Amino acid sequence: MRARGLRRDEGRVSLFLAVTMTGVLAIIGVAYDGAGQLRSLQRADNLAAEAARSGGQAVDRARAIEGGPKEIDEADARAAVRDYLAAAGVTRYRVTFPVVGGEKQIQVRVTVTYRRHMLGLFGMDSTVTVSGEATARALTEAP
Repeated sequence: MRARGLRRDEGRVSLFLAVTMTGVLAIIGVAYDGAGQLRSLQRADNLAAEAARSGGQAVDRARAIEGGPKEIDEADARAAVRDYLAAAGVTRYRVTFPVVGGEKQIQVRVTVTYRRHMLGLFGMDSTVTVSGEATARALTEAP
């Protein structure tokens, strides 16, 4: 016996809505977490650039005053980068001093981790790591 007023297609709309809402949430998650990952990448680039500028200002003053070349002091530059990035809350970074065209430069690579909020609900990795890199040089003459 069938209950009065029940039809055979009841419940199909609920199933359709459940499936489509899952898809809509996945699309929203890709947009939201994708934008968050891009913001993290931009933050890593900005932090690397500012840290490199900070380290690039650490010129070996004693040699420069004596008339020697204006060159980046590696120890002071590392300390300046460390202090700047510590104030920004960054713990993962690398500092190198490449020589390009006979001039010592400072190169900083910063690694930032972004925690995915929505895509983690769909089984994707809950964190993603992005890196930013920048190079600076000591300005040795007026433009």
